[in-house]
Amino acid sequence: MGKSRFILPNAFTSMNFLLGVFAICWVTGAFSSFTNADPIRMGAYFIVLCALLDKLDGFAARLVNASSEFGAQFDSLADLIAFGVAPAFTVFFTYKTMSPEWFQNNFVLMIVAFAIYVLCAAMRLAKYNACDADSYHHHFSGLPSTFAGGINAVLVVYLKSKGIFVDPNSAVIFIPIFVLLVTGIMMVSPLFLPKLQPRKSQALNIFQIVMIIITYISGFTFVSEKIPFVTEFLLLLMACYIVIGFGLGIANRKQIIAEAEAEAAKK
Repeated sequence: MGKSRFILPNAFTSMNFLLGVFAICWVTGAFSSFTNADPIRMGAYFIVLCALLDKLDGFAARLVNASSEFGAQFDSLADLIAFGVAPAFTVFFTYKTMSPEWFQNNFVLMIVAFAIYVLCAAMRLAKYNACDADSYHHHFSGLPSTFAGGINAVLVVYLKSKGIFVDPNSAVIFIPIFVLLVTGIMMVSPLFLPKLQPRKSQALNIFQIVMIIITYISGFTFVSEKIPFVTEFLLLLMACYIVIGFGLGIANRKQIIAEAEAEAAKK
């Protein structure tokens, strides 16, 4: 098969990279002259698509035995665009277009939140490649950028549908900024989050598979405003996974570190 086997995984990575770029184009209004679609929802939808397709490049690389250092670095660059830059732009331009007065009055706060989130995403991806990829096989160290990007994208669409950007004097208008900052910090935090992997419990494995299938269906239909409760389901699912997962990570922190150190000592 030779070098041609690298085409498939890199094609998936290229698709994620471009979806992230197109998400930025949507939310900044670059496509507004070509369609009447809601730019915020479309930008968020492209980020959700990136999250759904994120693991396909790694799966394809393992399938055809085409893992490479180039692929790992390319994947991180695509993740930075899709889950770092694009969600920050989505939040930024949602405020700019939906609440321009508030945006002008809080421009410094917006810039600070934008910068912190993007920098944390870049540091998280660099840290994973340099330190964590071979250290923790069953847990993430910090919030994965995939979840951080997905939460911010879906949350903005949900809050926009509830009209929170209409009243610039309401305290709830700060929620997207707060979540952007918190998820940014969580990406570089030392907390552990269990990965979705096969477990000893057959019931748990079946539950994971069912939830993954429902999540993919919800994610792909997220683009439509006519399907009820899709946005709420995605938000609730991600929130539950993060809260419960980090809770388990905190409870088992010593054991997780001990297992990683023991494995490292064998090498």
